[in-house]
Amino acid sequence: QVQLVESGGGLVQPGGSLRLSCAASGFFSSFSSWHMSWLRKAPGKGLEWVGGIDPDGTMTNYADFVKGRFTISRDNSKDTLKLQMENLKPEDTAVYYCAQGGFTTLPNGPRGQGTQVTVSS
Repeated sequence: QVQLVESGGGLVQPGGSLRLSCAASGFFSSFSSWHMSWLRKAPGKGLEWVGGIDPDGTMTNYADFVKGRFTISRDNSKDTLKLQMENLKPEDTAVYYCAQGGFTTLPNGPRGQGTQVTVSS
């Protein structure tokens, strides 16, 4: 059974940075065989696709609202996914999820329980 556990969220001031991590386990075949993605859900809004990464970590895609500020990476030797967030804005406040699949759009596969990111002064 796929298990995804996010960590690293918290409260940060506008313009600040955070690094989220996602520990993966229980994948059919292996973590390194799957595209992965980050999603978010802000208060009062629907689930949004933030960005995705290919299985070997050489290609990434991002939603326009995070391009140039967020970076997705992965370490297949440790079955982990990362989201480096820079120049955070109040509108980035949301619960962030890692998910299986979703290289270019919202995936249908499993996702974690999420980690809260709050951007506020």
